[in-house]
Amino acid sequence: MSEPRPDRPDASDPDDTFAEIVDEATQRDPDLAVIEAGSRTLRAASGPPRPEELPARPADPEVDKALRAVEQELAGRWGETKLEPSVTRIAALMDVLGEPQRAYPSIHITGTNGKTSTARMIEALLGAFDLRTGRYTSPHVQSITERISLDGAPVDPERFISTYEDVKPYVEMVDAQQPYRLSFFEVLTGMAYAAFADAPVDVAVVEVGMGGTWDATNVIDASVAVVTPISLDHTDRLGSTTGEIATEKSGIIKQGATVILAQQPVDAAQVMLKKAVEADATVAREGMEFGVVSREIAVGGQLLTLRGLGGEYDNVFLPLYGAHQAHNAVVALCAVEAFFGVGAEQPGALDADIVRAAFASVISPGRLEVVRSSPTVVLDAAHNPAGARATAEGLSEAFGFSRLIGVVGASGDKDVRGLLEAFEPIFAEVVVTQNSTERAMDADALAAVAVEVFGHDRVQVEPRLDDALEAAITLAEEEDEYAGAGVLVTGSVITVGEARLLLGRR
Repeated sequence: MSEPRPDRPDASDPDDTFAEIVDEATQRDPDLAVIEAGSRTLRAASGPPRPEELPARPADPEVDKALRAVEQELAGRWGETKLEPSVTRIAALMDVLGEPQRAYPSIHITGTNGKTSTARMIEALLGAFDLRTGRYTSPHVQSITERISLDGAPVDPERFISTYEDVKPYVEMVDAQQPYRLSFFEVLTGMAYAAFADAPVDVAVVEVGMGGTWDATNVIDASVAVVTPISLDHTDRLGSTTGEIATEKSGIIKQGATVILAQQPVDAAQVMLKKAVEADATVAREGMEFGVVSREIAVGGQLLTLRGLGGEYDNVFLPLYGAHQAHNAVVALCAVEAFFGVGAEQPGALDADIVRAAFASVISPGRLEVVRSSPTVVLDAAHNPAGARATAEGLSEAFGFSRLIGVVGASGDKDVRGLLEAFEPIFAEVVVTQNSTERAMDADALAAVAVEVFGHDRVQVEPRLDDALEAAITLAEEEDEYAGAGVLVTGSVITVGEARLLLGRR
């Protein structure tokens, strides 16, 4: 097995390092000066939940049958990629349900990559400070019940079923009044908001499905809006530039909110800051008000020093790999600080020991997740070029593979060429495949693109995912000199989820 490398590069002085971050950000974004002049910036003036495991199918046959019936009914609605861009239907559902989304404060998360990992970190931090949490994320890796979590764990199948049955009459009432029925995602969003109110939760952590302005989740008035890095994805729906995409995503910024802004392309940052000015929102920017001061590779993850809104937090162990996860961590930390008023109403930092314990408990299934040894098999749900580049960098940094075999199954509506090009430098060979959904790109069509990127000799086609996994593992094991070989399964959340099940991970 090829273990994560334990080498730890020398850490420079934290204050000097952070000064460099600020200087670089200032030099990088000179065009933002006028916009920033009109925006306010935010400066510093019981134990964590247990790690979550993804749920398997219900053991009780009757419960499993009932859950499948719910899944089938939901599947009969518009899927997540078929949209009529408005919040009219979800607003109508919230109205007849009695506005459950207003029963608790919330933190709303948008961006292109890192939303789910950031949501999990925020949830862990809030739980560590003895708050009851609800988390709504998408898509799911293995089970639809993952999308709605309470207290750091997916709701059990019985609760998922009962929540659906509770909202179903109201869903049907709204369906009858609207030109289009509520979509799959809209019904799930309504279920999540109702479940959180029924629990009840102290705070909801909500990830947008797509965009922001017209996303079904955007019927909440979140006091904290989080924007993870924006890159090109869903360009047919959101726009062809990061600035255009940011325009849609900026719709989650509400009047008087606090915006936690990860590092962004200049055009996206301009849009976000302009929106913040219009909404009289307070902004904290990565690289300016907060940032990753230092990070060192450690066995099982990385050791971080984070500069938050209220001060510095050192010796933070994060059991996730890759620089991108360190950046997600500091964004999550500042979101929670902002939620508690740190840097505004409340001086000083959060309890550092609680912060450390919370981060040490974080897991993010399907994100550089090791699921097998001899050879090492890693799963990562990267599905666009920016995500693939972050995965490639994180994998190269944390693992000492002498030879890496890729298993790629992508969705047909993604930039598959860009995805494959990002992985080309680190894959010795690639096995192209497809998952079981209708959105999956045909394996032969994917292979045609892969051959253009990798060449014929480095591409193998296995339409069945189980065959693709077997072929990749065989390639990794075939010669003694490649004893340090590994396999990366990637390209889609669905592909990763199905591989996770095939490899016996629960």
